[in-house]
Amino acid sequence: MTTYAIKTISDNYKMTAYGVLLEDYNDWAGNAAKTAAKKAEITENGKLAELLALADGQEYQINYVIGGKAWRGFGVMGEFDAEGTVVLDFLAGDYIVVPGTGDDKDRLADEITGSVFGGLLQQITDYKYVGPGNSTFVKAADNGGFYGEMWLRANKIEG
Repeated sequence: MTTYAIKTISDNYKMTAYGVLLEDYNDWAGNAAKTAAKKAEITENGKLAELLALADGQEYQINYVIGGKAWRGFGVMGEFDAEGTVVLDFLAGDYIVVPGTGDDKDRLADEITGSVFGGLLQQITDYKYVGPGNSTFVKAADNGGFYGEMWLRANKIEG
């Protein structure tokens, strides 16, 4: 079983990001293509670099629900005024934190996401993911590879 921890965030926080609405949540290939196109666009036009410069430089991959539809994007911790971005609210409370390591920075966030939604959440019986979003970061690790974490807001299941 993939390891996880429960961490408590004491204050609400915001994230600012560029992203795309996903019309059909089950269209995995189409959604991956839309997400990759958005990442390429904001990387090539410098918008992501500008946003990273406003914050602490740490990029996050963010999944969120906006207007009842799935949304996926790339952004930073904090609230910033940048054209074309959305500011997302993340609430204080308990978070399921799932770590991962790998050699490919660009694939690690997706690998962690896949393990979480591909079975790990069903194995966690004392907490339930409640959203409305989650975020994943990846950074260089001391061993030359990469380290990442996915954070998902959760409620303790009383029982």
